[in-house]
Parts: sequence; C-alpha cells; structure tokens
Amino acid sequence: MLTPLDIHNKEFKKVMRGYSVDEVDGFLDEIIRDFEFLFKQNMEYEEALKKSNEQIEYYRSMEDTLQNTMVLAQKMAEESKRNAEKETELVIWEARKKAEQIVGDAHDEVTETIRKVERLKAYEKQIKAKLHSFLHTQIQLVADAVIAEDNPEGDKDLDELLENY
Repeated sequence: MLTPLDIHNKEFKKVMRGYSVDEVDGFLDEIIRDFEFLFKQNMEYEEALKKSNEQIEYYRSMEDTLQNTMVLAQKMAEESKRNAEKETELVIWEARKKAEQIVGDAHDEVTETIRKVERLKAYEKQIKAKLHSFLHTQIQLVADAVIAEDNPEGDKDLDELLENY
C-alpha cells in the first residue's frame, strides 16, 4: 500500500512532449493531502476497530464468566434448597419425636395420677371405715355411760346423737 511519503517522493521522467510539471506537481500535492487524510483516517479506524475487537473479546470473556457464575449460583441455590428441605424434614421428624415423647410422658403422668387417686380413694375408704368404727365405738361408750348413770335426759341426748349420726 502506498504511503503519502511514497507519493511525495515519486519522480517521473521528463520527456519532450509530456505533461506540465507544475500541473502534475500541483495535482500530486492535492492527491498527497487527500491521501494523507485518508491514510490517517484509515489508521484511526483500524485502531478503533482493534480497540473495539479487544472490548468485544473482554465482554465475551465477561459474558462467559457471568454465565459460569450464573450456573454456579443456580447450582448453589438448588443445593441450598435441597439442604433446606432436608433440614426441614429433620426438624419435622425431631418435632414429631418430641411430641410423641411429650404425649407419652403426659400419658405416663396421667396414669400415675390415676393410680395415686385410686390409692387415695382406697385410703379414704379405709379412713372412713376406721372413723365410722371409731365413732360407733365412742357412741356406744357414751350410750353405755349414760345408761349406767340412769340419766333420763342423757337418753334424750343419746337419741339425738344417734339420729345425727
């Protein structure tokens, strides 16, 4: 490819009936200016194209990195979801086991309480029977004492006492 310097340094042979040297030199100067402008512009475009290609390559690399990051993030999200589901299942299982244990303990407590109540009822019956027997004996003793004294008012008190009993 020609450069503006190549055009500037080009020399033509002089022949007898050739073109006017001044006109050719003037035209070549004009061509050199236009060619120099176009040459510089072409170099700028090539540089801009090179930078654009570098940026495209950078963005492609960035895109690949982002895609890999997205895939990794998706895998991590799925794994986190699986772990959360497993943890939820474990928590539910532990809660059920604890609930079963609490219900079992409560059942055992109720059963024990029922046994205690039954023992207390049996004890109450024994106490009532003993108290009944004791009171009956005491009433009998009082009655015997009243009869022994031969107290007619004592008989009346005894009758009231027996009625209330």
